[in-house]
Amino acid sequence: MAIAETTHAGGAHHGKPHGIMRWLMATNHKDIGTMYLWFSFTMFLSGGVLALCIRAELFSPGLRFFQPELFNQLTTLHGLIMVFGAIMPAFTGMANWMLPLMIGAPDMAFARMNNWSFWLLPPAALLLLLSFAVPGGAAAAGWTLYAPLSTQMGVGMDMTIFAIHILGISSIMGSINIIVTILNLRAPGMTMMKMPMFAWASLITAYLIIAVMPVLAGAVTMVLADRHFGSHFFNAAGGGDPILYQHVFWFFGHPEVYIMALPAFGIVSQVIPTFARKPLFGYTSMVYATSSIGVLSFMVWAHHMFATGMPATAQLFFMYATMLIAVPTGVKVFNWIATMWEGSMTFETPMLFSIGFILLFTIGGLSGITLSVAAVDIQLHASYYVVAHFHYVLVAGALFSLFSAIYYWFPKMSGRMYNEKLGKFHFWWSMIWFNVTFFPMHFLGLAGMPRRIPDYALQFTEFNQIASVGAFMFGLGQLIFLYNILHSLRHGAIAPQRPWEGANTLEWELPTPAPYHSFEQAPKLEVGENGVILSCRQDGGSHPH
Repeated sequence: MAIAETTHAGGAHHGKPHGIMRWLMATNHKDIGTMYLWFSFTMFLSGGVLALCIRAELFSPGLRFFQPELFNQLTTLHGLIMVFGAIMPAFTGMANWMLPLMIGAPDMAFARMNNWSFWLLPPAALLLLLSFAVPGGAAAAGWTLYAPLSTQMGVGMDMTIFAIHILGISSIMGSINIIVTILNLRAPGMTMMKMPMFAWASLITAYLIIAVMPVLAGAVTMVLADRHFGSHFFNAAGGGDPILYQHVFWFFGHPEVYIMALPAFGIVSQVIPTFARKPLFGYTSMVYATSSIGVLSFMVWAHHMFATGMPATAQLFFMYATMLIAVPTGVKVFNWIATMWEGSMTFETPMLFSIGFILLFTIGGLSGITLSVAAVDIQLHASYYVVAHFHYVLVAGALFSLFSAIYYWFPKMSGRMYNEKLGKFHFWWSMIWFNVTFFPMHFLGLAGMPRRIPDYALQFTEFNQIASVGAFMFGLGQLIFLYNILHSLRHGAIAPQRPWEGANTLEWELPTPAPYHSFEQAPKLEVGENGVILSCRQDGGSHPH
């Protein structure tokens, strides 16, 4: 049974604020989560337009639309916007929305800091986008901002460094909030080893962010010092070392990959048991696998640097450590498949996106194991094979899981059902055109096409044309998603309290749409593994599940 919405006696000021101040001064986790999600979708479309500019230029050999300088700015800003502007804020938004509901917390622990961490994002996004308009244009050193390139550019690079600092502060504040909320605000009965996997994934991701964001801040601050204050951290002529930048950057950069992947694992671990109508297989092993991925992600950074001439012993260490990280990831994939095995499965849109995630993420993982072999990586380094690999991990990984999450929780967030036919169409359209776009890039890379070039040799033309057509069609498909969401918010069928038969975590015990204040008093819970609610009491009343 639902948990009844309770109100404070005579507390009219606890109601929902209205107008623009509701959003500017928001301290309610649902409002802030909603703003994160809309912001990240806006940035996703912005980064997507840059990607389409890149693919338009690469449709045929020769310089058609953009000079090489502008092309490099497009590739750099596409990467930065997608990573820091789209994927990370989207997962923070999902955590903001769902975590308090899933663990029985009244709100996030630090409500005002939550507001502040969101409102740092729009100025940072403006800094990135406006850098195209300044003399010299935007940063053009690739999203990795490698020195010495990044020490030589115009004011656009300074704007990018400032934006990264602001985004990093926002991420750290959001992470502190997530950690304190999960550790301190769980309802009675919700022990750590019974939390939903999404809560575990968010917790471990938050620790990773707090550990590595300051490292990125250090890297770009050293670039800033080299640019303006006469230091020589990365200038070999002054006794510095450009390879040092790569070590510092990738010590951030590899955990960052898992900052974008672990929340996806958590989402899929909620969706698949729901639509397979079975408990998650091997919950404890999933928790330990997620934790060990978090730990191992700090030990593999130099696999991005096999081509820098590191000693053979170091190459062997990073090669084996990288292969080792495939073990906990493989445990997860096995557990998801075992969860589906002999389940009473139905294939609503969230389930389709989660299965699509498993399939394509596994392909990306396998190409990652290929690249972990030092001798192979030296051949494929900075080729389109790498571009194919990380887009399978990040687009099919992070993005597909986010679509799965939005469709899955949309009824609880909005009180409306989305259009199932349009949702399935969006899935199949995205699935097909994603593969048309990125699968040929494996062949381009194996044939020797380098990444980040605006022009190329004639023998690469056909695969590039296929990829460019796929990219435009994939981009078009995301407008279907936008239409479905906007139309459903207004005209969708009224959602029942529990729209999915197999949904049994705490958020589905609440009325639909979720009330502005979810839990005035902490519910007393009996919880199974993965946050499955066995019974739930509030205000002395018993609600057996």
